[in-house]
Amino acid sequence: LTMDSRGCNRKLTVRCKEKELVAEVPGARYGHTMSMVQSRGKTACVLFGGRSYMPAGERTTESWNSVVDCPSQVFLFDLEFGCSSAHTLPELHDGQSFHVALSREDCVYFIGGHSLTSDSRPPRLFRLRVELLQGSPLLSCETLDTGLSISSAIVTRTGPSHKYIILGGYQSDSQKRMEC
Repeated sequence: LTMDSRGCNRKLTVRCKEKELVAEVPGARYGHTMSMVQSRGKTACVLFGGRSYMPAGERTTESWNSVVDCPSQVFLFDLEFGCSSAHTLPELHDGQSFHVALSREDCVYFIGGHSLTSDSRPPRLFRLRVELLQGSPLLSCETLDTGLSISSAIVTRTGPSHKYIILGGYQSDSQKRMEC
């Protein structure tokens, strides 16, 4: 999806183009995040988390519309060449949906989220670092000490500094919250 703004008249053109991917392609999902990272002059998309319907072979009459957390893999997409790859990191062991993701240079920060397996919103904060090396990317993940117990929130940057506002979301099924 690209946006072009031309001249001073502020006309905005939005174009959407389907891109064929090769290699490991993620299954359908919702409640995930897609972030952009930049490393060594290259750019890639990072997809993480989400939920999907239970696989058809595991469904019963009672669980026909049941959903499950997607595997906790990180997918990288090279949009220039249409390559994708799946990565499993030990720090990201639980399924995570409806989390907040912020990207800054070669890192993506995952905050909060909900896990169906434990039915919880643990106060998590992960920093995923992506080095786009020649041939094969290198991913590392670090669990940081502080986080927010939040899901289904939105985030926006407040200016050129590295300050963000996280707005809305749920701390529990019955408690909404706003954090800055």
